[in-house]
Amino acid sequence: MANVRVVAAEAIGQVLRGRSLSAVLPKYSQKVADNDQALFKELCFGTLRWYPQLQAIVNHLMSKPIKDKEREIQALLACGIYQLMHMRVADHAAINETVAATVKLKRLWAKGLVNAVLRNFQRQQEQIVDKLSKNSDYATAHPQWIVDRLYKAWPEQAQEILAANNLQAPMCLRVNTSRCSRDDYLTMLTDANISAEPTLYSNCGVLLDSPKDVTELPGFADGLVSVQDESAQLAASLLDVQPGHLVLDACCAPGGKTCHILESEPKLESLTAIDLEESRLERCKDNLNRLNLQANLIAADVGAIEQWWDNNHFDRILLDAPCSASGVIRRHPDIKLLRKNSDIENLSKIQTELLEKVWKTLRKGSMLIYATCSVLPQENDQVVAKFLATNNDASLLTIEADWGKATDYGRQIFPSAKGGDGFYYSRLQKNS
Repeated sequence: MANVRVVAAEAIGQVLRGRSLSAVLPKYSQKVADNDQALFKELCFGTLRWYPQLQAIVNHLMSKPIKDKEREIQALLACGIYQLMHMRVADHAAINETVAATVKLKRLWAKGLVNAVLRNFQRQQEQIVDKLSKNSDYATAHPQWIVDRLYKAWPEQAQEILAANNLQAPMCLRVNTSRCSRDDYLTMLTDANISAEPTLYSNCGVLLDSPKDVTELPGFADGLVSVQDESAQLAASLLDVQPGHLVLDACCAPGGKTCHILESEPKLESLTAIDLEESRLERCKDNLNRLNLQANLIAADVGAIEQWWDNNHFDRILLDAPCSASGVIRRHPDIKLLRKNSDIENLSKIQTELLEKVWKTLRKGSMLIYATCSVLPQENDQVVAKFLATNNDASLLTIEADWGKATDYGRQIFPSAKGGDGFYYSRLQKNS
């Protein structure tokens, strides 16, 4: 099997070229031995989580930047500094193994450079940290545009959001309460020596003290439980589906909310779940099969309703719109690198267009939930406000809840250490 630091540098290098970590991780993890998988994931996720900080250090230590074509060496330097700063790896091992990786990458020219940068940081770490402490990229480990938007939108919560984004996300489960009570499942976890506690706001959620492989979870293969963040679990209860309802889950992949809706009401007339690409629906199919649930899966552009809608109006619609994913940075730290400030305006246009389109498929007197995993008002309240201003047949339904923060048009959840991801919900009714 390949050297774990080499493979991590290659995977991170792909992210630096614009690919998502989730897209590249399966391919590169196959190159790593089983006993190195945990280290590989730690190097990838940790380096990307702290990349703005790590890059600030590299820039400080180098007289000129490395060329863009040498993304693997950029990644390797960041990976090396990450080990020295944030991992319990002996300094000499971190440096020696990272330097050796340049040879495996066939970048012999970089061997002396990587060695010098890492050893200089090792010797001068305290001074460098002190000097960079007022540098925003270093202090927050976020690009400046995200910092600026958060402080403008949420001045009181911004610091907490930034801090939460730099933590490893907790592992949260959703108990299939149609087959097992939460209390009974907590007992099953105790019997399996897995420490857990009930979530505060989802009545079917379980928070693990530490992440586990799903193969270790009692009843996972049999459909007793699924992995799903607590904030995402709130969608099904907000939707308030009833027997006989026709339900649309727009932008459904990977299918967690689809399955939760079906678990919450087994007597639906039907549930149609749509996502853009067939490949994205594979996870949905896997989840449905494991849970023994059925949905009408369609690969289509949900906004092109003429391509998939049969003119039967839906009683409930969940529009979990494509967004910046600024509320789930802790789960997808590559967002810090991949997302750009200019994306927000473009995304808000897409969100508005999708809302306008799927609204046409909603039955009069029925309800739509607009949701994003964003903490930016431009994608949330502002989208809903614009929609309500231009659609006389739409009215806002207040969400009365003890979770999140009430906004003008919905509720905003912020990511927190032992809580759910950042998420936004708004509830709209189509006037009769």
